[in-house]
Amino acid sequence: MALGPKIYSIMCYNFLFGVSLCLLTLIRLNCMIFLFLDSLLLVLKNEDVSVSGEALLYCVGTLKFLSGNAAILRLLLAKNCIGVAQELIQKLCMVEDGHMTVAGHILVQLTATLRNLADHPDSRTLFVSLYVIPDLCLVLHRYCEDKDICTNISRIFSKLSSYSECCLALARTPNCYSLILDLLSKHYQKQDLVVRLLFTLGNLTARSDEHRQQLFQCNNCMPTLLQLYNNYQRRNVSLGTAFQKEAPSPREPAADALIDDVLVKLVRVLANMSIHPTVGPSLATNAACIQLLMETLELRSVEESEELLVNVAAAINNLSFYQEETSEIRNKHLIIANSMLKLMLSSSMDAILEATRVYGNLSLHKDVREFVMQNEVHKFVVTLLDSKRAEMCFSACGVLTNLALDPPNRVRLELEGASAKLVDCLRDFGPADWQLAGQACQALWNLIGHGADKLLQTEERETLLEILIAYSDEEEALKWRQNEDEPDFHRVCWESEFLPVAQKLIKVFDSRGNEGLTRSVLIA
Repeated sequence: MALGPKIYSIMCYNFLFGVSLCLLTLIRLNCMIFLFLDSLLLVLKNEDVSVSGEALLYCVGTLKFLSGNAAILRLLLAKNCIGVAQELIQKLCMVEDGHMTVAGHILVQLTATLRNLADHPDSRTLFVSLYVIPDLCLVLHRYCEDKDICTNISRIFSKLSSYSECCLALARTPNCYSLILDLLSKHYQKQDLVVRLLFTLGNLTARSDEHRQQLFQCNNCMPTLLQLYNNYQRRNVSLGTAFQKEAPSPREPAADALIDDVLVKLVRVLANMSIHPTVGPSLATNAACIQLLMETLELRSVEESEELLVNVAAAINNLSFYQEETSEIRNKHLIIANSMLKLMLSSSMDAILEATRVYGNLSLHKDVREFVMQNEVHKFVVTLLDSKRAEMCFSACGVLTNLALDPPNRVRLELEGASAKLVDCLRDFGPADWQLAGQACQALWNLIGHGADKLLQTEERETLLEILIAYSDEEEALKWRQNEDEPDFHRVCWESEFLPVAQKLIKVFDSRGNEGLTRSVLIA
């Protein structure tokens, strides 16, 4: 007796369902399930969710368990598991509304599988070449209400976006920034999802001015980010927010740490965006943005929230570069200078570095220079010249360059041994970093150029002159370069940033007078 098509279909489904349950049981019992990998992937490739949805769900669940095993994960990659998953994703995104629920359950397991596969270095090129990333964005768009799917994909993106080729593939996906911003707004309370989405945005904006501008130009960019910032800032100080009307209940330390993690990632995005030459000035005039950053400085301690305060200081430093009259940083420069004190006085070298960079820009203002001297911040800055970190010495040289603009400051700086330490800094770092060498010379120019004989001992003057002459010799100077990959950059820095001011200092010492020095130099 021949079987009708409907009965035959039911029998096939029941058989497949039974096999999938059996496979799931075997994997849970740690049996030799890898023997069935080819058959399992074939089922995923050929079966229709509208016919065998529940069986597919168990098969994909089995695949997720398998992908948690490092040895089997490598086999899955070799057997084109990512390609099979990509094809299944496309089919699941096209199911009719009546099958969306089971398709969603399958996608939870499938995206969890891809999350595991994304850990393997060999998977990255496959995610790009097989166009999996745009398909995952399509899933996010269609299943934006499903927190599990969104969280799994956010974990995939946070892993892959740390690598340039994957980051570029995501950035090239149409509307990816708007999609991420919409998810941040929709799922603002799900902190693990928010953290990963913000981390992804931070990676995107860390690599390219184009990416920074694309994010900023999204209609809902700044309102979403600032509302999120306000929400999590208020959570930490137990106040109500636009998102959260009721006062939050007491939290465990782990909850506080996760709130901090959200803010760390969010401020990093703001800091990265502010590097863009047109985005930065716009952010600098955003009163709400600057107010939130300043609140964070006021409310947090370096001991408890070091990474967050370092990121906040980095954002303020980037924004303080723009000196437009409408800049909120410019209007509040003295308040910000005061807020930086606790970073300068902390034990965190990263916090001290960022605070020094901020002072480097803010000390363009005379009242900030007066504040620095009155609070004896200059003493800390001079001691930073003893640091073995080139970036720390460079930042300290920048602050000293500006402080030495004011004649009363020069003697006080010299009493701290500033000129001698600048000479040591020039000697130690010059051949390896001509930008730093040039900045040290600028500081010396402003510090001693108005009376070199009065502020330098004979031995110090002779040492400085000897160093300047040696470093001004092209053949000798350029043979010391350490980065053989960028010889042209090394030469340009020597010619444009070090040599001009070095030659002026040499001229001063050779003539033993002050006639060639008519003005001081500001740093930008």
